[in-house]
Amino acid sequence: MILGMGEILKRVEKEKLLEQFNSECLEGSGYDLRLGRAYCLKSGGFLGVKERKTPQVEELDFTKLTVKPGEYILVETLEKVNMPKDLMARILPRSSVFRCGCSLMNAVVDPGFSGTLTLGLKNESQHDFDLEKNAKIAQIVFEEVKGETKQYSGKYQGGRVV
Repeated sequence: MILGMGEILKRVEKEKLLEQFNSECLEGSGYDLRLGRAYCLKSGGFLGVKERKTPQVEELDFTKLTVKPGEYILVETLEKVNMPKDLMARILPRSSVFRCGCSLMNAVVDPGFSGTLTLGLKNESQHDFDLEKNAKIAQIVFEEVKGETKQYSGKYQGGRVV
């Protein structure tokens, strides 16, 4: 079952489901996540069966950010999530993002994850895409997890970018 706005608000107040919460971002069945920080990739990466190497990144200093055609950056949410064991979340792009020719890449937010969220943003168009810090870029939708589960224990716990 997907949580509605009343249940999201209740869990924000009781469990700190979302930190940096802004009631203007609360939607009927989700919450609009805002752009906090952005990073450019400075090296390649590797994903193997038993090991991985994530790229080096450089934080971008901006109030207004321009993503050039074909450019790929990592964006970090202003909000921090604190996922309880009975919830997972999906991240969806806001329609304004893809209407501007950009794609947003993301992953499931597992039960037990705590931290800011890092998303990939690529300008697929032939035109510049400008966005401001704190702009709404994605929507998080929370879903109940039924049955046995386990808490997230991966390397990105706490909101690590890479």
